[in-house]
Amino acid sequence: MKASAAAGLFAGMPTIVPSSVLGKDAPSNRIVAACIGVGAQGGNNLKNFLGTQGVQIAAVCDCDRKHLENALHVAGLKTTDGTKDFRQIIARDDVDVIINSTPDHWHTPISLAAVNAVKDVFCEKPLTLTIAEGRRLADAVDRYGRILQTGTQQRSDRYFRQAVECVWNGRLGRLERIVIEIPSNGVANPTDWKPQPVPDGFDYDLWLGPAPWTPYTPQRCHFNFRFITDYSGGQMTNWGSHHLDIAQWALGMDASGPVCIEGRGQIPSDGLFNTPDHLEICYTYADGVQVICKTGEPSKRGYSGLITFEGTDGWLAVSRGMIEASNPQILNEPLGAGEKHAVRSDDHVRDFLDAVRTRRKPICDAQIGHRSSTICHLGVMAIQLARPLQWNPAAECFVDDAAANRLLDRPARPLRSDS
Repeated sequence: MKASAAAGLFAGMPTIVPSSVLGKDAPSNRIVAACIGVGAQGGNNLKNFLGTQGVQIAAVCDCDRKHLENALHVAGLKTTDGTKDFRQIIARDDVDVIINSTPDHWHTPISLAAVNAVKDVFCEKPLTLTIAEGRRLADAVDRYGRILQTGTQQRSDRYFRQAVECVWNGRLGRLERIVIEIPSNGVANPTDWKPQPVPDGFDYDLWLGPAPWTPYTPQRCHFNFRFITDYSGGQMTNWGSHHLDIAQWALGMDASGPVCIEGRGQIPSDGLFNTPDHLEICYTYADGVQVICKTGEPSKRGYSGLITFEGTDGWLAVSRGMIEASNPQILNEPLGAGEKHAVRSDDHVRDFLDAVRTRRKPICDAQIGHRSSTICHLGVMAIQLARPLQWNPAAECFVDDAAANRLLDRPARPLRSDS
């Protein structure tokens, strides 16, 4: 795809006139968006953006015709406004924003193509499949002056913001440990799967995209993709990307990470799924604080898991829809004017759209999304290699460990040109 010859000159300038100038309902302030990937979470994102004032959905894309037709109906679009090939969407001059809700192995390639075409991006989590591609994407966002919001929406939740502020302002004393519980896979591993014909209307080769070619089976695609390492990292990157992002935020490590990682977990020896399950990973940061991410008990804590901050003066636990502490005063004492306040966002989509209009950074930009995804990938690598890993967060590589450094990136299968 060709970018404008003037892209470099105008990359940092607003493509949308700020609402303070023309008013939020002015035509010049309307954001024209297109959705790529409109299955389960993609369908939710489509509805969220459709329900937000000042947004026009101009096109939708999915390589599964059933998803595509449903999205066209929901968005009230014509058949000609839908396509299975994301490249046709990104090439449109009338689209300002790409909403990327594809499987994980497509997150960075599509987002990178959009950024290179000088478009802003809302990308689902985890932002990346590998650490190296995350660095390429984050650098491209900065180079072209684009806005990218990672879909880790807990940063726009008042309970998680309150928890982070309590940690920052010493409500727990000196922070010693963060314990994160995530769900198990919760899906039976197909041990008797067989290759099957690709359904009519599903472009399986395009769905695979940069991943290695392998025979089609329905258990491989859509929701289940997250349990196969060619496309994702299991619950470690699915739910871990949400909760480890909050841990990074609380630790003030949005531009850094741990220095040592140790992990154990169950990697299936047969069947279709091969991502780690029933895991426990210990991340140690340079200041000695440890972050423990482990498979929890959803029956007790709910499917979304739990984050517990442990300090010398008490503990605080937070999850979606709840927050509690060892002492009610930890939560009830309001922040003083001289204390540290977190950036406030109460709507992740609205925060992104405001950033598009004003050109400020969103609450979970590409650099943050890349670093939070990196923590997840480091945990998976520690389990795969079954030994402690020493990590240099500044250089984003392992220390004197060639075998581990080979896992930082993966070869990509070329995308056919006649999709």
